[in-house]
Amino acid sequence: MLEWLVALCIVILVVLLWPGSKYFGTESQADALLQGLGISQQATKDKTGRCVSDREGVDGAQTDCEGAKSGEKTRTVALICKPSALANYLLKHCRTFSNYSPCVGWTWRASAFLQSVYETCWPYDSPVQFVRDYLQLSDDGLVALDWAVPSYQKRRRTSSHSTSPVLLIIPNSFGKITRNVLKLCETALSHGYLPAVFNRRNHNGTPLTTLKLQQFGDPADLREAVRYIRYRQPAGRLYAVSESTGSGLLLSYLGECGSSSYVTAAVCLSPVFRCQSWFENGLFWPLQWALVLYQKICLSRYKTVLGETIQTDTLFSSCSLRGLEESLFCQTGHVSSSPAVPTGTGSSSLTSGAWDAYWERNEPLRDVDEVAIPVLSMCAQDDPVRGDTQSTVPLELFETNPHFFLLLTDRGGHCGFSTQSEGSTAGAVGAVGSAAAPYSGVGSCGINWSHKALLEFFRATTDFFAAEERAKQLAARRRGLGGGASGRVFRHRSASICKRMPACSHNIHAIYNWQRSYTR
Repeated sequence: MLEWLVALCIVILVVLLWPGSKYFGTESQADALLQGLGISQQATKDKTGRCVSDREGVDGAQTDCEGAKSGEKTRTVALICKPSALANYLLKHCRTFSNYSPCVGWTWRASAFLQSVYETCWPYDSPVQFVRDYLQLSDDGLVALDWAVPSYQKRRRTSSHSTSPVLLIIPNSFGKITRNVLKLCETALSHGYLPAVFNRRNHNGTPLTTLKLQQFGDPADLREAVRYIRYRQPAGRLYAVSESTGSGLLLSYLGECGSSSYVTAAVCLSPVFRCQSWFENGLFWPLQWALVLYQKICLSRYKTVLGETIQTDTLFSSCSLRGLEESLFCQTGHVSSSPAVPTGTGSSSLTSGAWDAYWERNEPLRDVDEVAIPVLSMCAQDDPVRGDTQSTVPLELFETNPHFFLLLTDRGGHCGFSTQSEGSTAGAVGAVGSAAAPYSGVGSCGINWSHKALLEFFRATTDFFAAEERAKQLAARRRGLGGGASGRVFRHRSASICKRMPACSHNIHAIYNWQRSYTR
């Protein structure tokens, strides 16, 4: 209840203090920035090697969610990537990428801030229930996997012989299960997936059984969870989706594991790429205050036991996200008699060396060159959490690495991506590896555009790799049936026949003359 009151207070403060142009007057700025990132760069594709797909100018587009006006220009969506066969396949088969019509005009859904708060804090009466599995790790710590199941399903456990694809969902690094995550689970179930939400230590009711908390980009716990999923569902493909700051953990895992990640494809929804700078720069104060308060509430249950390893007075007096992160992971030792040091600006008595060393181990892009699967990042330019696009999105990564794709929209907020037709039932997207969706009764209330896009991305990448594998097998069979290989095999057989022939000069000369004429 407290978190809903906090969210309500934040919304009231923002509405009273911020001018209306802060919400609804950003259209021209976003259009100009997207034009600079997408359209102008498409004209220089040959020079930069960038693959950009833009879409704009649909007649009769509505200006708000209610369809009050028409003739407004539809917002632009840009797919930024390195040119490749997979990129061309995505442009051809992922039609949802170019079918994005965000809400504009004087409606709350047009506000990047309000739709971000709505998707994060507003309650959602989901028809999905969760069955929890606790996993005991090698150091006796506990993480949890919440398997989403429909409320009407009698069988609570899925057979290990099921071939349905598994969708591993990594929520934000603060452990809050948002409305966006619940809707994603509902949509995934309706399209034949088996959604599983990964909960870190002390997150979402997971007990803290050790004094160790999971660092921001440490994938050790996630690696053990993936092994368990492979043991439980060995026949199903594994896909991964991360939300917000949870993308740091997913990118760290994919970079450290490389081709041994067991993941077919991955999607990052509104990711934060440069996390050290994000912690250092801080957020708009209502957002930062709410996140700090939420973390303190979750940690207060273990205040006494955490006091054995960290300075809890410094921890609970912190007023910034950086101060909390430093207090939890960058302290070299515990001094029980040391007074609390306020950390209103995010800096403390700790040396900057420990902070920099912490991010050398936890920066999500530290091993990005080792990623070996397709990764789609979906970002909005008006994201109030990530910050300015030009300084927070590594465009050079998507231009040079063939495994990374950036779907950039001018509007959408943080994990929002509200559309004009979100209230209506959207078109179906085929599930990967399943002939029919077994949970057709779930997800009838319209699908979020970002969720449709990521499911379509998974389907397209799977179909592309399946076609590539079939082409390789067909080429291998053709090489085995003809060409130089058959000649070598036949000459080998003629030599073996010669050894079986009687040792008479007539037969020997006949075989010798036949071989000489064949080799000519």
